[in-house]
Amino acid sequence: MDWSNGYSARYYLQVVDPATWRDIERVDITKGMIKRELTGKRESADIDCVDYDMGLEQWIRIYLDAEQDGSGVHVPLFTGIASSPSLDFNGNVSRVPLACYSVLKPCEDVALPLGWYAPAGARGSDVIRRLLSVTPAPTVIADNAPALSQAIIAENKETHLTMIDKILGAINWRVRISGDGTINVLPKADTAVAVFDPLDNDMIETSVKVSADWYSAPNVYRATTGDITGIARDESPDSPLSIGSRGREVWLTESGVTLAANESVAQYARRKLAEAQRIMQSASYTRRYLPDVVPGDLIQLHYPRQQIDGIYSVKSQSITLSHGASTVETVTKE
Repeated sequence: MDWSNGYSARYYLQVVDPATWRDIERVDITKGMIKRELTGKRESADIDCVDYDMGLEQWIRIYLDAEQDGSGVHVPLFTGIASSPSLDFNGNVSRVPLACYSVLKPCEDVALPLGWYAPAGARGSDVIRRLLSVTPAPTVIADNAPALSQAIIAENKETHLTMIDKILGAINWRVRISGDGTINVLPKADTAVAVFDPLDNDMIETSVKVSADWYSAPNVYRATTGDITGIARDESPDSPLSIGSRGREVWLTESGVTLAANESVAQYARRKLAEAQRIMQSASYTRRYLPDVVPGDLIQLHYPRQQIDGIYSVKSQSITLSHGASTVETVTKE
């Protein structure tokens, strides 16, 4: 498939057997949208179906069948739990709107016991594997995950998912969900998975919104763990974001922080202040769909006339189940 050129598209879902993770029953889709982001459950979908059994909670998988010049591909776009809270009739034709949640939904729904903790020295990937055991989705975890430098204790109303996010933050890794529902736990991306260029792979529409938020960048960072607090202040005369340059203080505070190995709270505050001061250029645009590009991935963009040029991190996507699987994408770079 040349995804930059036109193709015919057909969308439908398959009911999935959670025990085998295989498709067992096809249901037609009339319209829908898939949303992807970097936080929470990472994915969701809202779709309309015909002749779907209302009231059932089922695992489903949404497919795109694309055909181009006599050949075609079969691409899974989303896998998760679907529920049908309502039913609409137009004559004898029923329309069933489905609210669909990602394969991480079971992790959000299970609370951790009071007193649960991830011990210091434990490999982060091993703890995440145990936390993911409540979902039937296949899990692939990369090797050589860092160990936790300190224990991470479950707080009130802590769930498997919120703890997964805390551990990912401590080891600086990420979760990446494939269209077939496979959960990948791996380091953050360091190479681009796709290149978009007006000459070689022109998939982006001409309307592009570009912005950079300088005003919310802090110049004071306060970090707290237990009864210890560290404060970092940007007082450099050469920094355009410093207290002196701006004539005011802009604070960012964080409590219950998890320190890296051999790191003090003051060092943590200085590190996080430097990270928070990395001004991010944000760009939003609509492009043609391309498989295997999800939030957290890096892409290379070369559209200098639209002022987007370089390596960008994908932050969010909305995929409309229509002609060309139109994808609204937001990306950022320093």
